[in-house]
Amino acid sequence: MRQVLKSNEPQLNAFTVDVEDYFHVSAFERGIDRSEWDAFECRVEDSTLRLIDLLAEHGVQATFFVLGWVARKFPGLVRRVAESGHEIASHGFWHRLVYNQTREEFRADICQSRDELQAITGQSVTAYRAPSFSVIERSMWALEILVEEGFRVDSSIFPVRHDRYGVADAKYEIHLRETPVGLICEFPPSIYRLSRLNVPIAGGGYFRLFPMGLVRRGWNRLAKQGLPGMFYIHPWEVDPDQPRLRVAGRLARFRHYVNLRHTEDKLSRFLSCYSFNTLSNVLRQSGFAAFAAPSEINAASG
Repeated sequence: MRQVLKSNEPQLNAFTVDVEDYFHVSAFERGIDRSEWDAFECRVEDSTLRLIDLLAEHGVQATFFVLGWVARKFPGLVRRVAESGHEIASHGFWHRLVYNQTREEFRADICQSRDELQAITGQSVTAYRAPSFSVIERSMWALEILVEEGFRVDSSIFPVRHDRYGVADAKYEIHLRETPVGLICEFPPSIYRLSRLNVPIAGGGYFRLFPMGLVRRGWNRLAKQGLPGMFYIHPWEVDPDQPRLRVAGRLARFRHYVNLRHTEDKLSRFLSCYSFNTLSNVLRQSGFAAFAAPSEINAASG
């Protein structure tokens, strides 16, 4: 299925943004009921616009996995993202871990998010990422429901070991997964295979914590292998002045707040090192065009 690149064609990598606010994160959900979300200061607009500006500086188009709750509250923000040339995808509506939902609850959540996003943008939404990468061994049934609801691409299966997510032996390259109702394309967050370890180099807290040398070593290895990378970031990660919440344990707070003040500068340097584009454009380049979302976004190397 993979396409051989022409010698003068740069390898594109997918740059993605999980659009959620600081109080939506799964690590804080035991201390913050969803009925209380409206009581918190929303900062997602400003931080998302900062990311849009940063991407524009580097000539990068990206895929924004937008939480449905954010889309309903800030439809103008979603339109701004789309009008800036970026791709819109679904991050679910209520940021619930997939494995904590029933099949019926999951279906309702992804449909509510998809319908909200499509109504705002007028574009089809066919890619999905689960909150906290929560498609794991016991929630693989979610892929079948995604196919049934018209989704073509999933980016939820993280090939790492973690206390809240991950499928350690999952494939780490773009691949097709078969469900009882058809195929879905899986584009996993990137890892660096180091001896027997899968080192996560895809973004988020790992990107903030790991030295740039290690991150680039992993991404350079992907480039040598001819494998497109998948990177992700959250708007709250470029918002170091966000309120400090004490609704979770020390480890969860460390993961959330570590090195926030350095994220934007580090991200800018990282964007200068590799060619990034939308998830769909990377799929088109890599021989998976049948699973890319139909859109007016033109391929560009970034």
